[in-house]
Amino acid sequence: MSSITPLVQSVDWLALAPPTLTAAVALVVLVADLFVPAARKPLLGWLSTAGLVLATLFLLPLLGGDRRTFCLPAHPDVCSYVADPFTLVIQFLVLGGALLTALLSIDTIKDQDLPTGEYWFLLLSSAAGAALLPASRDLATLVIALEVASLPAFALVGLRRGDRLSSEAALKFFLSSVAATAVMLLGVSFLYAATGSLHLSRVAHALTALPDPRLATLASAGVALTLVGFAFKTAAAPFHFWVPDTYVGAPLPIAGYLSVVGKAVGFSGLILVTVQGFPSYADVWGPALAVLAALTMTVGNVAALRQDPRRAHSAVRLLAWSSVGQAGYLLVPIAAAGYAHDPAHAIGSTVAYALMYAAVNLGAFAVAALVARTCPANRISDYRGLYARRPLAALALGFFLLCLAGLPPGIIGLFAKVTVFSVAVDAGLAWLAVIMAVNVVIALYYYLQWTTVLFRGAETAEAPETAPAERQPARARIPAPLATAIALATVLGIALSGAPQLVLRFASGALL
Repeated sequence: MSSITPLVQSVDWLALAPPTLTAAVALVVLVADLFVPAARKPLLGWLSTAGLVLATLFLLPLLGGDRRTFCLPAHPDVCSYVADPFTLVIQFLVLGGALLTALLSIDTIKDQDLPTGEYWFLLLSSAAGAALLPASRDLATLVIALEVASLPAFALVGLRRGDRLSSEAALKFFLSSVAATAVMLLGVSFLYAATGSLHLSRVAHALTALPDPRLATLASAGVALTLVGFAFKTAAAPFHFWVPDTYVGAPLPIAGYLSVVGKAVGFSGLILVTVQGFPSYADVWGPALAVLAALTMTVGNVAALRQDPRRAHSAVRLLAWSSVGQAGYLLVPIAAAGYAHDPAHAIGSTVAYALMYAAVNLGAFAVAALVARTCPANRISDYRGLYARRPLAALALGFFLLCLAGLPPGIIGLFAKVTVFSVAVDAGLAWLAVIMAVNVVIALYYYLQWTTVLFRGAETAEAPETAPAERQPARARIPAPLATAIALATVLGIALSGAPQLVLRFASGALL
């Protein structure tokens, strides 16, 4: 009698611990919300924060290993879940970003009267999907993880009931994301039809030798459509149009979450499908991503440059357009991977830049959340004289903006940009390096302009009725969770600036 290949697989629960634990805490919070009285609802926030801390700590036992699970019985090297160095770094970024978002959210939920249980359930569910995505090594798991990360985010954006801006932002975000997902699913179906597999390693092997020219055409269409879907998730131009309105309409912690964790999801997925799934099509996606990078950084920085400091929500809009410009820089090493002999080394620069960007951008949103407590319109002009009212907050925001600009004392921002620039030059993309240099100069203007506003004196020509609002922040106490989030982001940014060799280590190492 012939032996039967067993279909029941052993599961490596330790490798699965970070996303699984985050999802489990989300379910616990949702059930607990039914029984916890209204006066004790804030406990759900601390439970969620503790869950994210515990999920992050479970990354420590995975360091130095390459654990795999959900593998094909006959091919143990073909797996759906891989906890390699790339996975762990992105999971650290995602869970760390979600943790800072949780600290920002504790007082925002109370101030804006948001539904507590639903908020924490949605945030943890999105974080669980975002933590699953970098470990996904087949197209089905990749798409599922992407949607688990995205669908709760739609609801979080529109959670401010009765707010027109919030509802409009959620609807725009939802409709455009659904369209992008439909395009990506069509591309995945084409790839499955052409290659007969969903595992990235097998797709890569099959794409190198398709027997029928018609299958090659189908595969090319699948590659292009899949890239379009991920281009939307990364807010790459021209798929960026949802960003400014979504960030303005969302609660500020969720805007910061989308700018960091949402981008980490999009870029990690894009790296996996290009470097591991489509290496034989590098001559197609390499030039396409290079053009997208140039277009994205230019559109983002020029739009940020045009923001009126006295327009309502101009601070959030500037951060939104700035995040689009930063997405262009993050795309450069991925585009360079299409020209490199060893693509795995090139994408290290994107990961290093993403770590720097996550810390300082969430820090900037944290200070914006602080200012919004007394100036709900959150204009850039509302930050005038912030140093006189909140010297530590002003110094922190100034440091974050200088890191994003790549100027001392934000050494980590300078090193990250130089690393990305050198990757483009080494790949022979001199024209892209020149466009990046021009955009860095453009960005210097609006980052420095906002920084100088922090240290100017208050305008004497203001209307008398606005003066108390300007004086109030000096007396208001900063909530402890918000102060902790600003302090953590500042300490992390200073630590990275004090050890910029960490960027070089990531940029020179092969994470995949």
